[in-house]
Amino acid sequence: MRVGIMVNPDAGLGGRLGFKGSDGRAAEAREAGAQDRAGPRMTQCMIKFDELIKSSLNRSNIKPEIYTWSGRMGGDWLSDLNFHSIGKTPHPTTALNTNDLVNQLIDKEVDVILYAGGDGTTRDIVNALGDKKIPLIGVPGGVKMYSGCFATTPNAAAEVLFSFVIGDLMASITEVMDLDEELYLAGEWKVRMYGESLTPASPRFMQGSKQQVERASEEEIIEGLAAHIGDLIETDSDLMVVWGSGGTLRLIGEILGHDLTLLGIDIQHKDKIYTDLNEKQLIEILEQHTGNKLLLLSPMGGQGFLIGRGNLQLSPAVLRLIGINSILGVATPAKLTGLSNVRIDTGDSELDQELRERKFVKMLQGYRTTRVIRVSDV
Repeated sequence: MRVGIMVNPDAGLGGRLGFKGSDGRAAEAREAGAQDRAGPRMTQCMIKFDELIKSSLNRSNIKPEIYTWSGRMGGDWLSDLNFHSIGKTPHPTTALNTNDLVNQLIDKEVDVILYAGGDGTTRDIVNALGDKKIPLIGVPGGVKMYSGCFATTPNAAAEVLFSFVIGDLMASITEVMDLDEELYLAGEWKVRMYGESLTPASPRFMQGSKQQVERASEEEIIEGLAAHIGDLIETDSDLMVVWGSGGTLRLIGEILGHDLTLLGIDIQHKDKIYTDLNEKQLIEILEQHTGNKLLLLSPMGGQGFLIGRGNLQLSPAVLRLIGINSILGVATPAKLTGLSNVRIDTGDSELDQELRERKFVKMLQGYRTTRVIRVSDV
């Protein structure tokens, strides 16, 4: 079994800075203090994969061969794992380098490609593959990941790769999705399907593709959600509300008289609104507030992510300042249809575990109508 590895070293750099994406802005993000995201998450994945390969679960003692470039598009992130270097990462890197590496992996006849990046990286890989039917497993390392070939977390990607390598998973077709970043930066949310790819079929560990499920007929329900949140604010005049991203929360904000950011993170305290905040700004504002805080989050339709997709500004440091007891999910019944659990990927394994150990999160689905929904354990 031959495994190809590819890392987009610039993926996810703009997430905590509130860039909404990193395409063409890697240098700007690094100058602003952004830290690598995709590479370290590949390292986390490969450490877990190595543990699984060495465990008793590897019944046939399969030892896969790993092929990649040395440097930041591969070898730098593989910890102490042995790999076949088939080239060297250039500096700086571009989508053309992705194309070159994928073509070299094709020449090496790899059986699967494990990559770290976002939806833009996925599109580049799929374009390079052309009609080659090589399954993809995405380690989530970008700002937004709507495509179905991403695992839920780096550890989940390791589980999928291991199960595929030992022959326990078959490949299936999934959708490659992406957001129009120019429209995204202008505040318009438009997700498009760009193609299809093969990926190991694992509903437990793979996230599936993004779905849009809000319906015009749910206006009364959204008004009820707004009324409930309005009551919470009136009850505690010093309550600081952190508004997550998404259309549902923006509509609720409009009903309450607030002009919120569709795709960013906002804070409301009394009559003041702080809009489209990055991680640093969130921390500065939250640290100054000694009263109660409330974080409103709407799960991503189809995938069920509350944290870790499109809201990287909510870093572990920010979440700890808010407090996990202050998280309230908000969703219409249509969005909750078929959603058996919500997913968490904060980027901090200890915080993820703390949230998962709570087992449930409260979800507001109507005026004074809440339910609890299970937190996924992967």
